[in-house]
Amino acid sequence: MALQITVDPDAATAPFEQIRAQIAEQARSGHLPVGYKLPTVRGFAEELGLAANTVAKAYRALESDGVIETRGRHGTFVAAAGDAAGRQAAEAAQTYAQRARRLGLDRAAALAAVEDALRAAYGE
Repeated sequence: MALQITVDPDAATAPFEQIRAQIAEQARSGHLPVGYKLPTVRGFAEELGLAANTVAKAYRALESDGVIETRGRHGTFVAAAGDAAGRQAAEAAQTYAQRARRLGLDRAAALAAVEDALRAAYGE
């Protein structure tokens, strides 16, 4: 088990997003288990031949999504799957439901808007 990331400099997707997506997928699939210690930002950037800010941006996005957690000087680790992500999704859903109701949408219209957004987000 090791972190395996490849960045395609010619891809349309920004390097930080390529890193973010690959780490997130490896954490979700279990290839990177909960508690796996990620490389330091500087060390990983050097290994990938990228600027430290690029890796730092990916790590910030992953931490915001609840995929990884930083434990101060101890390092950055894969977080418990689902805990933070599920909580954040529930909070977003609650906020959306309240807003849809304030806007006067009935349940069917609010649900249809969510389904349209999910189809767009998942490329369906």
